[in-house]
Amino acid sequence: MAHHELEMPVDEAAVRRLRVGDTVTLQRTLFGIRDATQIHMFDHGRTTRFDLTGHAVIHTAPNVRKVTPDAANPAGYAPVCIGTTTSDRMERFTRPLLERCGVRIIVGKGGLREASAAAFHELGGAYLAIVGGTAALETTWIEAIEDVDLDDLNPESLWKFRIRDFGPLLVGMDSAGGSLYEAVRKSAAAKRAAVLATLGVKA
Repeated sequence: MAHHELEMPVDEAAVRRLRVGDTVTLQRTLFGIRDATQIHMFDHGRTTRFDLTGHAVIHTAPNVRKVTPDAANPAGYAPVCIGTTTSDRMERFTRPLLERCGVRIIVGKGGLREASAAAFHELGGAYLAIVGGTAALETTWIEAIEDVDLDDLNPESLWKFRIRDFGPLLVGMDSAGGSLYEAVRKSAAAKRAAVLATLGVKA
């Protein structure tokens, strides 16, 4: 297991070095994205003025406060609580995020499925896991909301966060086909079969 400090954006080689079980701390920039953001981008054809190439996105719809823009809050929003939402329902957007937008890393909780694993393998991407319920801690890793796009979807806008020491995060899925979630599923299935066998029940 290794720890990686990644200053965003990163190239494909850097992401392909990550392996399940490694830890990662992100620096500089992180983009917030959620269901509505991606539905509008990929189902309705909306574009963003942000260049996401080589960047990481986090599944979130942050709690923010509207403020007068200043040096500390250049986008006119102050972060209140920026937590992570469950990734599974956004499974179908992994490939277009990587293929069309050049995203390299997805940060979320709960993991993604087989189609995402295939996209990570083919295109060079990774999934970094956050433990649920740590929004208060995550918010301390965000220095400012630098910019926002597609803001008519607020709070499911496309957010540009300036971050410092965002992590450590756990590599849950890598570009080599590794998946912490698949390993847990297989282990649970094997244990279930063993228990049923002791009871004389066929799985």
